[in-house]
Amino acid sequence: MDASNLFARNFLNVKYEDLPQKVVDETKKQVLDLIAVAVGGYGQAGAKEVREMTLEWGGAEQATIFISGKKVPAPNAAQVNASMAHSLDFDDVHEAAIMHPGVVTIPTALVVAELAGRLSGKEFIQAIAVGGDMISRMGLATRPGDEDVHKYGWHFTTLNGFMTSAAVAGKILGLSEEKMISAIGIGYHQSCGNGQVVKDGVLTKRLGPGFAVKGGITGAILAQKGVTGAINSMEGVAGYYKVYHGNSYSRDILVGELGTRFESANISIKPYPCCRGTHPTIDATMILVQENDIAPDKVESIRIWCGEGTLGLLGLPLEVKAKPRNFVDSQFSLAWGCATAIAKKRVTPSNFTEQAIKDADILAVAAKITVENDPKYNKGGLEPAKVEIKMKDGATYTKEMLTATGSPEKPATFDECVAKFRGCAEFSTSPMPEDNADKIIAAVKDLDKMEDIKDLIKLLVW
Repeated sequence: MDASNLFARNFLNVKYEDLPQKVVDETKKQVLDLIAVAVGGYGQAGAKEVREMTLEWGGAEQATIFISGKKVPAPNAAQVNASMAHSLDFDDVHEAAIMHPGVVTIPTALVVAELAGRLSGKEFIQAIAVGGDMISRMGLATRPGDEDVHKYGWHFTTLNGFMTSAAVAGKILGLSEEKMISAIGIGYHQSCGNGQVVKDGVLTKRLGPGFAVKGGITGAILAQKGVTGAINSMEGVAGYYKVYHGNSYSRDILVGELGTRFESANISIKPYPCCRGTHPTIDATMILVQENDIAPDKVESIRIWCGEGTLGLLGLPLEVKAKPRNFVDSQFSLAWGCATAIAKKRVTPSNFTEQAIKDADILAVAAKITVENDPKYNKGGLEPAKVEIKMKDGATYTKEMLTATGSPEKPATFDECVAKFRGCAEFSTSPMPEDNADKIIAAVKDLDKMEDIKDLIKLLVW
């Protein structure tokens, strides 16, 4: 049986009561985190234009655009909300799968809940947890053992997001197993997403998940109406793994222990608003700065060692990474993250804007940085990093990080998610009223007790 069929059946078979408590707890944190980064991303370039375009189009008032409260067709609302949530590159991530699950599953679940008419908090958690498991497994199974999957050019969140969004939407719409399979197949027919957007530092990097959820929800609605999609969309002779990955995948990783092992328990919450691959470097730098009270003007030189995949995506070309052409470049730069930690002693959304990339203090530190590969860090996924800071007085400080803050080994607490939520709300171009913030935090904490998820959606408008 094709893996897509097994995933469809899994969505229908797994009940809320089957989810381990850790999965429930982590899903709640992911929901609060998604709301946080979406609020922080409101008004950001790219997302702003998608919202304006969507409102110009108008259409059936099916689902809510965050903050503005305007209602538009469900696929379009999801596109806007996901684009907002991904614009800061601050959304959750499955490190080993190299993708952002929440920005696909949560916007999909929220708007389809409105479209369907009613969804309990427990049903909401189930759809997100099983969807997060699916998209993470799809990434984990790809090219097993390959240390640098970036070189193949795919942006996995977007690429895998179409099929996952279709499955999440299909579950909430109450599709039969047969129609769920078609929904996933229709999602596959639209699947796309490339890494060139990172190389060129363009705004479409942050719009990919929005395209995916729009396509996925559209696929589920079409399947509901009787449109058929590919039955063997993952493992067929022209299925996803054959067409996109040359049949290089692990079926055991893809569907082994399906329904009992949940990769959604291993999703990380980001502490910094930039590519997750930069975080070991930033963590190492922050520790050195705090432990040794490093003054930027006293630094002679800085060296960063990282894995091959990290170097290619985030380290080179150094002239672009150390002197970003735009804020997208800064979000995907080891040098910029490291320099920011030294120059500002913090790394926040305000350090990744059009204004910030002109900051003379950060640029001066970034100019002292060199980045190189250490083969022992060639591990794929979230690769380790080492930072060495040489001072003008001859002192040298070195720190190695094998993982990063917020990872499954060092998970963020709910209170840390609350602090991030409040910080994003303050950064937003449409700051959240304090009353809304308090109610959202309380609602998410007790999400499993909520009778109708619309009660949460109402709080996302002001």
